[in-house]
Amino acid sequence: MKSNEEPDMPVTGIMRVGEVAIRVFDLEESRQHYDKRMGLIETHQGDDDKVYYKCPDEHDLYSLVLRKADQPGIDYVAFKTARDSDLDDFAERLRAFDIEVEHVPANTYPASGRRIKFNLPSGHEIHVYAEKEQNGNGMPLRNPGTIPDEGYIRGFRTVRLDHCLLGGTDIDANAKIMMEVFGFTMSEKLVAHENEMSLALFLTTSNKPHDIAFVLQPEGNKFHHVSFLLDSVNDLYHAADLIGKYNIAVDVAPNRHGVTRGATIYFFDPSGNRNEVFTGGYVHYPDTPTLVWDTTELGKATFSQDNTVRPSFLEVLT
Repeated sequence: MKSNEEPDMPVTGIMRVGEVAIRVFDLEESRQHYDKRMGLIETHQGDDDKVYYKCPDEHDLYSLVLRKADQPGIDYVAFKTARDSDLDDFAERLRAFDIEVEHVPANTYPASGRRIKFNLPSGHEIHVYAEKEQNGNGMPLRNPGTIPDEGYIRGFRTVRLDHCLLGGTDIDANAKIMMEVFGFTMSEKLVAHENEMSLALFLTTSNKPHDIAFVLQPEGNKFHHVSFLLDSVNDLYHAADLIGKYNIAVDVAPNRHGVTRGATIYFFDPSGNRNEVFTGGYVHYPDTPTLVWDTTELGKATFSQDNTVRPSFLEVLT
């Protein structure tokens, strides 16, 4: 390489899942759930049919979008990348997979820079963006201290949007695109012990066990859950107390996953969309081998403290 040339940089720049947009029946009921109960912060109201939320320790203006609709489910998942130039690199790579890419001008989505968007083989709409307005995490950037003022952290004490799980067909094709175009690695997978067919795939672009996961379903474009990180198991039980206090519909009471090793609670918002609060797990590195589970240990893979498969967890999606 010539001395005056810049070193080759990896194309992948995806940092994290930055935004999940879901559909809800009633915005006021949803405000009660996500704001008053869970403690997310409403930061923006766009059109009359949308509200925008962030978790307390996030700097970006929003990470969860709720849209009023006549059925629940997922609108899109958006990933934040490190550089605006990544968008053009990713678009070129997607076209090599014969995937149609739409270029979206800046500010089409509130306080957000330009985006690309496309559909995965499973039918899910994916966005990638590099820029979004930031409004901080309740602490200054200089001499920030360790905690914000009293009252800023409320409800379930969420830290950040952590990951989401999507259901559909063609999950192997989804994973191939996420890995070869965007540089994700596969941390874990669940396969059928009879024929090794992929049933669930867990992908990460960071040191987390997963940023996105796919579960095989007979129909495309299904939504399993959106997950919010908590600091500790103590916070998990605090969230469980509030879930019980406010009669929030529970899918799975406090337990631990075999896959990802995270401590978890699953519950539903008023529209029937599944939420998770999650803590723990392990540190993943790019050279960590993929961990494989098969259906002979489905109970341990899903919920390792009682090794019990929940049919609702596998079958109920919006």
